Amino acid sequence: MSDNDTKKPTGDAQPPPKGAPTDSPAAKTGPEPSNPPAGAKLDNPPAAASGPTGTPPPKPPSGPPPKPAPKNPGFITATIDGKEVVVKPGTNMIEAAKAVGSDIPYYCYHPRLSIAANCRICLIEASNAPKMVPACQTPMAEGQVVKTTTPKVKEQQRAVMEFLLLNHPVDCSICDQAGECKLQDYYMKYDYRPSRLEGTKALKNKRKVLGPRVVIDQERCIMCTRCVRVMNEVAKEPQLGVFGRGSHERIDVFPGSELSSNYSLNTVDVCPVGALLSRDFRFKARAWFLSATPSVCTGCSRGCTTYVDWMSQDSYRYRPRENEAVNKSWMCDEGRLTYKYLNVGRVLQAQVGRRASRSGEAEPVTSRKEAVQAAAKALRPLTGGKQLAVLASPLASNEDLLAGLSFAKVTLGVSTVYVGGRPSGAADHFLMTADKNPNRKGLELIAKGLGLKLETFDALSTALKAGTVKGLYAIGTEVPGNVESFAQATGQLDVFVAQAFSESPITAQATVLLPAAVPVEDEGSFVQQDGIIQRFRKAYPPKGDVLPGWKWVAELTRELGGESPAWSHARDVWRELAGKVAEFAEFNWEKASPADREKPGINPLPAGADGRPAGYREFGTPRVRGI
Repeated sequence: MSDNDTKKPTGDAQPPPKGAPTDSPAAKTGPEPSNPPAGAKLDNPPAAASGPTGTPPPKPPSGPPPKPAPKNPGFITATIDGKEVVVKPGTNMIEAAKAVGSDIPYYCYHPRLSIAANCRICLIEASNAPKMVPACQTPMAEGQVVKTTTPKVKEQQRAVMEFLLLNHPVDCSICDQAGECKLQDYYMKYDYRPSRLEGTKALKNKRKVLGPRVVIDQERCIMCTRCVRVMNEVAKEPQLGVFGRGSHERIDVFPGSELSSNYSLNTVDVCPVGALLSRDFRFKARAWFLSATPSVCTGCSRGCTTYVDWMSQDSYRYRPRENEAVNKSWMCDEGRLTYKYLNVGRVLQAQVGRRASRSGEAEPVTSRKEAVQAAAKALRPLTGGKQLAVLASPLASNEDLLAGLSFAKVTLGVSTVYVGGRPSGAADHFLMTADKNPNRKGLELIAKGLGLKLETFDALSTALKAGTVKGLYAIGTEVPGNVESFAQATGQLDVFVAQAFSESPITAQATVLLPAAVPVEDEGSFVQQDGIIQRFRKAYPPKGDVLPGWKWVAELTRELGGESPAWSHARDVWRELAGKVAEFAEFNWEKASPADREKPGINPLPAGADGRPAGYREFGTPRVRGI
């Protein structure tokens, strides 16, 4: 049919344009009109359909719903146990829970190691997961709701503890880890039920020596694999592995090898139970008898941040303390064992006269005052002359060096200081440095600030052999050369006044010997090789006649007629003299002081658990128990 044969529309309705949708308003007003002739012009052409009724509705997007916009852009905002937490993206649930005071237990997790997620005690409930998820392995998500205290979570924690304890020997009474063991702590908190095991437990090696410094009790091991990851990822020396299957699985060294790394004792630190033990510390002291004080390792110029664990004025071990800028969570074995000089071979009594010349005779011991008077009398004729030399050790603290070198310049009148200290040794690929002195950088900065010239120890040896030096004042008697030959050279001196903390052939030649305090017996600071200044705290009072080096300096200044400094504490030395060293200007001595007691782990007890009265452990007479 042609366009002319179409029927005329009835009524006043206008025909819609060709192609208009049939559900448009124009289509509903009458029958379908014929199309206008080609080329015809319409007086009032209809408007194109628009609006929501003129277009088909959009189809909903396929897939999961879009993620909600972050409440705090750049951060993750979630809820843990009803408390809102804002953390960085990628933060796992354990670290996020700590921010709001929720404690999620864990064994295999360590913030500086890769995630293993094999102990399963950290399983918790999350709103975006149908099952419980390991908190150590799961990062926080925007809007997530995490619950760590529900009955389901608590039952899971109890079940994991029961499983871990099934084959555990439970020999806590003889275990060195007792008192600082996470298995004990979590049993009391999450399990506290008797074992339901029927039959015998799986037996393994109880005392296997893995290397020169570490022994393992394989029956106590819970297979967290922290030790394996430490050796693989931190020390870069994969000397440990997991052997066997099922209940016979064990941590061991590879056949024909041993755990000989200089970082092997870090495996003892990270072990949450009493499986890996230090052969040096084993059976020496109970953890609950020890007090912990923040200190600095004196083994090398790295200056690892440490805790010193002590009891009755004796130090028992060093442990690493968290410091992101220096040693993170780690420490080398060689540095750990340097604590022994704090206890053994100490100079404890002031003495006048050479001991080497009195072989076989009783050594006369004098009082502090008599020793200071004798030292001042011997030094007085040499002050201001070129026959008096000063030896400074980079083992001394900044406070001792500030006082000692100021005394050397102002009172003794010297312009050159000779540098002593320990000889160089081996370095390794991680923390240990070749310089075995903790404060060489501090000595250099202080000498520069005071306008003193530093000379090598070899230059002093040459001067002693040439006879140009008749008197020597030593701040520390450690020397980098041959000890015996230097002792013979100092034996020819008319005057040799030495502040020392360790006995040696050199101290035997001193005409006046002044016992000096070690770092754990006084407050102070060191400057490690990268220029970082670190504070250490006083652990216990000095033994015998021991005084800090700066206090001996104050006494000598008074006896020599100088202006007596009013120092009653190491902070007074710093406040008065540190301003002369430009590099010390921005260091706040008080604010940089770490807390004097460790909160988690080992703590000094307020009352004597071993029968001693309250406070006697921290400030009492040494060696009262024969330890």
